[in-house]
Amino acid sequence: MGTVLVVDFGSQYTHLIARRIRQLNVYSEVRESSVRPEEVTADAVILSGGPASVYDANAPRNDALINHLRDKGIPTLGICYGMHHLVHFFGGAVGKGRREYGIATITTTDDPLFFDMDRREQAWMSHGDSVERLPDGFSIIATSHDVPAAIRHDRLPFFALQFHPEVNHTPHGLKVLDNFLTIAGIDRDWTMEDFIEQTQRRIADVIGKEKAIIALSGGVDSSVAAMLAANVLGKRLHAIFVDHGLLRKHERAFVEKTFGDSLNLIVIDAKDRFFSKLEGIADPEEKRKIIGNEFIKVFEEEAKKVGATYLVQGTIYPDVIESGSTNNADTIKSHHNVGGLPETLDFSGLVEPLRELYKDEVRVVGAKLGLPDSVVNQHPCPGPGLAVRITGPVTDDNIRIVREASAILDDELRSAGWYQQVWQSFAVLFEDRIVGVVGDQRRFGRVVGLRVVQSVDAMTANFVKLPWDLLERISTRITNEIEDVVSVSYFISHKPPQTIEPC
Repeated sequence: MGTVLVVDFGSQYTHLIARRIRQLNVYSEVRESSVRPEEVTADAVILSGGPASVYDANAPRNDALINHLRDKGIPTLGICYGMHHLVHFFGGAVGKGRREYGIATITTTDDPLFFDMDRREQAWMSHGDSVERLPDGFSIIATSHDVPAAIRHDRLPFFALQFHPEVNHTPHGLKVLDNFLTIAGIDRDWTMEDFIEQTQRRIADVIGKEKAIIALSGGVDSSVAAMLAANVLGKRLHAIFVDHGLLRKHERAFVEKTFGDSLNLIVIDAKDRFFSKLEGIADPEEKRKIIGNEFIKVFEEEAKKVGATYLVQGTIYPDVIESGSTNNADTIKSHHNVGGLPETLDFSGLVEPLRELYKDEVRVVGAKLGLPDSVVNQHPCPGPGLAVRITGPVTDDNIRIVREASAILDDELRSAGWYQQVWQSFAVLFEDRIVGVVGDQRRFGRVVGLRVVQSVDAMTANFVKLPWDLLERISTRITNEIEDVVSVSYFISHKPPQTIEPC
């Protein structure tokens, strides 16, 4: 089985590169930038982007690795920072040249890396540094505003890109990666069935004959993780569903109906303990950490009752990368099941079978495991629930408003046939008040924001251009049916620069 190693220099998109390679049916792994040369057994290597400048004293360089790749002739592709690292290693110059952020047009050559592509292509740029002087032995194979957008070595199978082929904003980026795999001579023979088999084998090896609990929210991630673990552990797995009072409308009933007969389901009423911990807290990062800690306390208590020594979670990689859990990455937001975890856990081990997958991959696994469409294709919701969809403190009134607004939004999307056409939809409640007129009377009321996006992997997203008449119906229902709401707004920002969850 062919393998591609993705070396992580801190880009928010590093695991998206690995995801794209797996999408091309080639197995890929991500390793830290400090990976030792002797640990590299892959058929090809991709050097990721990153936030550092290669000429900084503390930049995450690995000259020993590149030296090894050169000596062994291992096909190598550098992306953004990875490109700068290669240029710096081979004696070229990188500096603060032309900055590019966003969509650009590149002019390509007939190099095999751009086989079956147009001579002018759209590409996503995100860099402050540029190549100022090519090293000896390298040639330019694509440009953007007369700046090198892609280069290759004249003899070695070394390529480098200034743009990001892994993101959706580079429409034919997958083709670039596909061409690189062809140049590297790698067969396309890895499937999700392989992933399921390998993952269930790992679960069996780690947990052995012990008992485990699964943190089940009813969302696609935790549900797929639960089924993977249940296939191995059977009745030794206990599913813990925590009703923290921050759920979407009818969410508890949905979980009980869907999993009540198939898993050892334990439902915990915990609203009072969560609300008391969150009282007066408005900062979303603090909410996430409080909720993450409280979740773990509940799981530890329930694990003792059933004699479980392992905790299974449905963590996926966007949770990990946004929480800054790799050495060179910045923290975007702490997810309750990653950055929100306490430093010590009262378990023998934490098992995260989906940690290397993206949402679209998780959906594929869920379908192959036989989960119903209502689980596999539901819109994502963060583990902290509605607490991070209000910009103010957690109160019964705030949660009620955002819960009802989200329910109305989804109801109207379903009625109009839009729900399955979009990746995620939800409402956000702002703490600010504005003046409205209700029944000919002045009212100082609440503002609800609507976020509807299209995405594949949660690392990038575009806002959805819903029809005006649909937006009007949604707005009218929210202001008519929810007391105190006088205004509805709509987010029209992509990710990046905005994250999907505004709070």
